[in-house]
Amino acid sequence: MLLRNVTDEDLPLFFEHQRDEVALRMAAFPSREREAFMTHWRTKVLRPENVTRAITVDGRAAGYISSWEQNGERLIAYWMGREHWGRGLATRALSEFLTVERTRPLHACVAAHNVGSIRVLEKCGFRAEPQQNPRHEDGVAELFMTLSP
Repeated sequence: MLLRNVTDEDLPLFFEHQRDEVALRMAAFPSREREAFMTHWRTKVLRPENVTRAITVDGRAAGYISSWEQNGERLIAYWMGREHWGRGLATRALSEFLTVERTRPLHACVAAHNVGSIRVLEKCGFRAEPQQNPRHEDGVAELFMTLSP
């Protein structure tokens, strides 16, 4: 497993990942249509002030991890292709990413039913923060997790 810069060649794979129905339910995240997805990545995700890396396995992209500024907080997100779940790759990728993204505190929002992702975050030092309203506007219960300095 290695992290590398994202290339345009990675985007079609990431698009397909975010169309996987099982992964969408787990992440509680809506899929985008192809053009909207590509535009979002090229104009929002791959901005110079963000830190975005492809997660590779055996030289091939398997997912991504990214950090960005939102409402005065530094957030992270990651996504692994389902064929790579349960192998410890997300934990290894996040651990390595945290040596590149040095901002602390660092935050992540995760669906409360996504036990695997919660474990990944906890293994890397993130802790759930108490929230006033732990439900997202779409009704999904979320955890707001923080990696403190």
